Amino acid sequence: MSDVVLVDVAERVATITLHRPQVRNAINGELGLALARAVGDAETRDDVDVLILTATDPAFCAGADLGEVASGTGRTATPADPDDPWRRDDVGRFTFRGPFPPRTKLLIGAINGPAITGGFELALNCDLLVASERARFADTHARVGVMPGWGLTVLLAEAVGLRRARELSATGNFLTAEQALGWGLVNHVVEHERLLPFTRELALAAAENDQRAVRRMLQSYDEIAATIYDRGWAVEDRVNRDWWTTTFDRAELGRRRADVLTRGRDQVTG
Repeated sequence: MSDVVLVDVAERVATITLHRPQVRNAINGELGLALARAVGDAETRDDVDVLILTATDPAFCAGADLGEVASGTGRTATPADPDDPWRRDDVGRFTFRGPFPPRTKLLIGAINGPAITGGFELALNCDLLVASERARFADTHARVGVMPGWGLTVLLAEAVGLRRARELSATGNFLTAEQALGWGLVNHVVEHERLLPFTRELALAAAENDQRAVRRMLQSYDEIAATIYDRGWAVEDRVNRDWWTTTFDRAELGRRRADVLTRGRDQVTG
């Protein structure tokens, strides 16, 4: 396993930890691949029933590694081997939908700090969320001039409602942990030191149940949601692909990067 993603398995719970703290766990090509593989591996393990996704402090995930995106080194296709589940397309995405391969096991996000843009999308792709009091959420896609591709325009509206989702995406403003709780984005907010113990309590409660029943109920939720949102995922996929191939301005991203980081730092600490 790559050292940018750590995995610990105990009592049938796999804790998967993003581990690039020096860059606030920003997603580069290595981390994105290692995270997908970690989730895929936990899905196949007989000694795992529940997954927890968290990160090394001080942040959950600052989103895409903007330096890598600006340089163009992180969005490259891999050889189109039909037997390779980790192959990437011409805009650098996996062939499966979202950041994780298909799964049936419960995935709980333990959000230990700011979850920004792509990091926000990682959180939204979890089944439920527990937030530290230090957690913050923001969608800054529009501030850096990129389009979401991991389901944000579907999953955020599903979580907080369409009008609030529009507000977050249009402004790029940060949502505190308590606001996220009030808006229905997260299930619980706890003291930072209690984040992982509390999340493990939920995971262990789920692991005690009949796993065939748990996974079939989760599948039912997904099947019902698909009747509403599958076309939305297809729209986001088309917009994201078109934006990367015809509209995205790599040079402009480089110029905006410092301003976005400064504004985010001011809002998180303000």
